[in-house]
Amino acid sequence: MSEEVQFCYDSAEEQNEKVIKHLEHELLKIRAGKASPVMLESIYIDYYGVRTPLNQVANIATPDPRSIVVQPWDKNMIEPIDKAIQAANLGFNPQNNGDLLRIIVPPLTEERRKQLVKQVRNEGEIAKVGIRNTRRDANEELKSFKKDGISEDEIKEGEDKIQKLTDLYIKKVDDILAAKEKDIMSI
Repeated sequence: MSEEVQFCYDSAEEQNEKVIKHLEHELLKIRAGKASPVMLESIYIDYYGVRTPLNQVANIATPDPRSIVVQPWDKNMIEPIDKAIQAANLGFNPQNNGDLLRIIVPPLTEERRKQLVKQVRNEGEIAKVGIRNTRRDANEELKSFKKDGISEDEIKEGEDKIQKLTDLYIKKVDDILAAKEKDIMSI
């Protein structure tokens, strides 16, 4: 296999790894009934006129699987954090004791579990589209090598390797989704 074809393959593999990492990161945000600091990652606070992520103005911890504790570094920020969490529409109702906010993560209803599974499948489909786009780009790059003097057989061999790589990463996505769906549907 020529150097160009190998580079194209390696590049496609690297892109697919990025897609998998992104999928895993997005799935962390979808709660499966267990408390996680990642659940609050999308919340931003107006910190003295600057829009700041919650994790940069407070400690976020999970003392047990059903609760999250948010302890602001500046006691004056407890009210804005409380309002921001409620406004984020995550289904949380923080309890304010003056020093920190305690969020009890409610157990998931059957209906909510099904919604989360749909959300997980949607994220999986987005990842699969990313993997297929990588395959398309790699195949176009391989075809452009024809005018550089690389044989058609070598290009065909490269396309076959790219297809096998695509199949491998699509299977990885399916495995990740199956594990997340099982996690969500288990009580």
